[in-house]
Amino acid sequence: MGGDMTKAVVGTGPATQSVSVLNVAMVAGEASGDLLASLLLDGLAAHWSHLNASGIGGPEMRARGFEAWWSHHKLSVHGYSWEVLRRYREIVGIRTQLKQRLLRHPPDVFIGVDAPDFNLDLERALKAQGIKTIHFVSPSIWAWRPERVEKIRRSVDHVLCIFPFEPVLLAQHGIRATYVGHPLANVIPMTPDRSGARRALGLSDFDEVVALLPGSRKSEIQHLALRFFQAAVLIQKARPAVQFIVPAVPTLKALIEAAAQASGLVKKLRIVEGQSHTILAACDVTLIASGTATLEAALFKRPMVIAYRMGWLSWQIMRRKKLQPWVGLPNILCRDFVVPELLQDAATPRALADEVLRWLDAKDMAPEKIVTLQQTFTTLHLQLQRDTPRIAAHAIQQVLQG
Repeated sequence: MGGDMTKAVVGTGPATQSVSVLNVAMVAGEASGDLLASLLLDGLAAHWSHLNASGIGGPEMRARGFEAWWSHHKLSVHGYSWEVLRRYREIVGIRTQLKQRLLRHPPDVFIGVDAPDFNLDLERALKAQGIKTIHFVSPSIWAWRPERVEKIRRSVDHVLCIFPFEPVLLAQHGIRATYVGHPLANVIPMTPDRSGARRALGLSDFDEVVALLPGSRKSEIQHLALRFFQAAVLIQKARPAVQFIVPAVPTLKALIEAAAQASGLVKKLRIVEGQSHTILAACDVTLIASGTATLEAALFKRPMVIAYRMGWLSWQIMRRKKLQPWVGLPNILCRDFVVPELLQDAATPRALADEVLRWLDAKDMAPEKIVTLQQTFTTLHLQLQRDTPRIAAHAIQQVLQG
């Protein structure tokens, strides 16, 4: 990829396809960023006849022809833990190498997908040298760290927002933005096939199923997995027939299995690689780590209990920067505690188990509670459902023209 290549010729409307090459550099961190970036690549490929895409990404991006100079796993750290401090030099080194490479051979546009701690500094350096910069997924200035807004303004030409209230908020600070919808709202069906998902997992329609999703980062597994499995032991004592199923990131499966063994939960437990969407479609309720997965669970219209724990230092910093009472995305978007949240010291095995049992009891004794939640999540799904790849590609085209 290089600046000496023929630049893209762009049209005036979203249906116009270029007749030349679009060189795009991208950085996506973690599995969720890899998925979002892959959907964006689909839109770019449909919009431009020739697309060269490279940078930092994962398997979903590579499957679409993306050239990954580094794996997205290199950026997958969290919070203010010792792990972050230990890897700080490596991550900064990767960013420096990437910046130098892009400045030597400028792309037509740089797109940072989430990972704001990594991407915003990189975007600022590239923008200062005249490279168009776009950030996909607005940093959560409405949830915490509002001081980031000035950094965003200096760093990016345009923000692609996945939540409808964000463009107005960013415009108040002079930041151009477009609401593109949430890509997952188009990936996940409005009416999930629960029976089909259960057949795929070898479960019957009559099984009572709890999905355990303790996170996709090593630090999350370390802080949450054992508590989730200890909660499952308590749930199983109250309802012996319950089946537990865990979708595991392959690289973290051994760590999850060790936590399960330490808890003593061995009966009616399956730990499988991947298949998180199938598992969410199949379950009756999920005990789930706060993050993108909670929105996926909401789009699957599933009752859930949201939990989160982190290191003491990270928690002290985060709680002071928190701007609103909710942490889980479904609650933030619904502006209400539509599902329970148990954070840090409140996320005890007993408390987690009790909240899951309340949902399981409601299935039999108060089904209207679950119907109301499903209706709420259906409304949310409709709000987030847009033609994300097309709208995003058109917004990028406008930036290139601008």
